[in-house]
Amino acid sequence: MSDKGVRIDKWLWAARFFKTRGQATEMVNGGHVQLNGESVKPSKTVVCGDELTILREQERFVVTVTALAEKRGSAAVARTLYEEQAASIEAREEERQKRKLQAAAAP
Repeated sequence: MSDKGVRIDKWLWAARFFKTRGQATEMVNGGHVQLNGESVKPSKTVVCGDELTILREQERFVVTVTALAEKRGSAAVARTLYEEQAASIEAREEERQKRKLQAAAAP
């Protein structure tokens, strides 16, 4: 781990938001990831305390970076790298419930 910062694409991969680093790079390039409210390039450095907004498929995560890692570890370790905001968790759960109801109502 580094205290200077880690490339955003490496961090997203290490935190297990994306299965591959290439996929993380594509999502950052595509504008699906914002760092402190701004679109950035994959080489941008994240540090502890940064806020990331991550759009993945139909889910939106708003997290605060709490630790840095350049290598992918277990899911338990990855979960310690960030803290998701309560409003983000609630919004994702509401969206999940809406999709569940729509699927049940579809013929």
